[in-house]
Amino acid sequence: MAVRVLNVAEKPSVAREVSRILSHGQSTSRPGRSRYNPVHEFRYTINGTPCDMYVTSVAGHLMEIQFDEAYRSWNAHPPRALFQAPIHKQVPKDKKQIEGTLQREARNCQWLVLWLDCDREGENICFEVMETCCRANPRLSVFRARFSALIAEDIHRAINRLGAPNKLDADAVDVRQELDLRIGSAFTRFQTMFLEKKFEWPQTNKKLILSYGPCQFPTLGFIVERAWEIKSHVPEEFWSIQVQYTHPNSTNGPVTFTWKRGRLFDHTVALRLYEMCLEQPEARVISVEGRNTQRAPPVPLSTIELCKRASRWLRLGSAQVMQLAEELYQEGYISYPRTETDQFEDGYDLQKMIREQMNHPEWGEYCNRLLNNSLFKWPTPGRNNDQAHPPIHPTKPLGQNLNWSRQKASVYELVTRHFLACCSKPALGIETKVAITISEEHFQVRGLMVKERNYLDVYRYENWGGARALPVFEEGASFMPDSIMLVDGRTQPPPPLSESDLLAKMEEHGIGTDATMAQHIQKQLERGYAVKTESSQSLMPTELGEALVTAYNEMGMEGLWRPTIRSIMEQEVRAVAMGNKAKGIVLASQVDQFENLFSAFLQHRGVFEEAFPSFL
Repeated sequence: MAVRVLNVAEKPSVAREVSRILSHGQSTSRPGRSRYNPVHEFRYTINGTPCDMYVTSVAGHLMEIQFDEAYRSWNAHPPRALFQAPIHKQVPKDKKQIEGTLQREARNCQWLVLWLDCDREGENICFEVMETCCRANPRLSVFRARFSALIAEDIHRAINRLGAPNKLDADAVDVRQELDLRIGSAFTRFQTMFLEKKFEWPQTNKKLILSYGPCQFPTLGFIVERAWEIKSHVPEEFWSIQVQYTHPNSTNGPVTFTWKRGRLFDHTVALRLYEMCLEQPEARVISVEGRNTQRAPPVPLSTIELCKRASRWLRLGSAQVMQLAEELYQEGYISYPRTETDQFEDGYDLQKMIREQMNHPEWGEYCNRLLNNSLFKWPTPGRNNDQAHPPIHPTKPLGQNLNWSRQKASVYELVTRHFLACCSKPALGIETKVAITISEEHFQVRGLMVKERNYLDVYRYENWGGARALPVFEEGASFMPDSIMLVDGRTQPPPPLSESDLLAKMEEHGIGTDATMAQHIQKQLERGYAVKTESSQSLMPTELGEALVTAYNEMGMEGLWRPTIRSIMEQEVRAVAMGNKAKGIVLASQVDQFENLFSAFLQHRGVFEEAFPSFL
């Protein structure tokens, strides 16, 4: 007799693709209670056991964490009470139909197989689904399917290597959710209600919400801090000496030598040294150095690197990149796009993945070179491995007549070119450095001759430096320069923070996760705390965003907008996931810390109010 197996995926598209793969396209479908989440049926054999498979889905989290009803009204209790208010996790009204489908199907099944995304958030959803289904049928045997790509090889392997869901990862998400709810709600309610009565705000159709989030504000802090650096910059004049010379054998025009001193901020001294060079302008070559050099290909692609590189080269926001990457994953074109891993473990058939791309009109020829001309090299590993997913890579070649947007196609192209580049040998070249002296002042120039482009042939986003090959100089030789110039300039402020640079800062300080960083940046734009220039993907704070950070700063509450406290919180959450700290202990200590900070905040509310008039 066949075992009846309820399979639950995180999204309808994943449920549909898992069913198509396991049934070889022979599944049938019937409606679920939610019209967006049907149930697919087919027969399958799991490790020799015949099974009747029923595959349906949720739509992200099935449950949400909420305060008890008495604390949901903003005016019912003071914001500080939210740090200790009772909370519970429940299925919201808009997910009740999905809950109904799960419980209806679970009653008639013996096994529950969880196909949720294989990250911490997915593990948390696993336990939400388990609780819902086991409430209807406590006798269910529960299994976890782990996969990294919606391709036949991964899906068949997952169903025949079922394991158990990870409770520690689920607990870690519970901790973060509860802390974000308590901290965010308390500060958001207070600053919104306090300030809306003090100032006149622009009239909009939306209710004014001055939100605070433990990740949101450190992210805003990075943007504001860069704006302060720009505002406080005082330009300084400087001077430098530049030498140009056209070598008799040059085919690239004049060679420009830079001053070894760099630049001087004293005009009198710079002018005197320049005059000395003019008095004795003959240049003498004091050294010629040449060495072999190489430019390494990129390491395999992680989520943060995908977002950074797409922002820098494709001019796409990180939230849009993640949305497009998720679509590509659900359609089976790339592997799971939320991963910290930047190294391929032994056993991956990378050459098979390369062969699948050999018919592409743009990089197919390069794939042939990779496989047939000794250009292939096992990717250099990065430093991270989340033990859940491989680096992001293409999982199937492009089909015909795909009605993709330009942005979606460009993300797939970046993923594919990056994968091919990381499987390639480094670019090779010869670097030359020529040093000269003029009237005891030293100048130098560097040149580069690229001998083998290798990975650069497919990774069109990178160039090697910009240096060019130098003509042949002989040590001890002398020449008369074409020109010796005293050039002036002014120091420039740092540029506004690009989205790529912001992601790097968030990663460095542990603000958010690979799955949430893009959301925290998007939240700045939605709340009107920052604006983004589409052409350069750079971010600047609005007056409101700067006012909020300034207010916290002037209260002496730097910990609420700088990254240190949130970084520690992320470390504590990670400790829960690793089993090194108990969920309850971490929650109690973090809630206590932020409740004390909130008390200090209340004591300085006058300073908070005074910081706003100059901005609004």
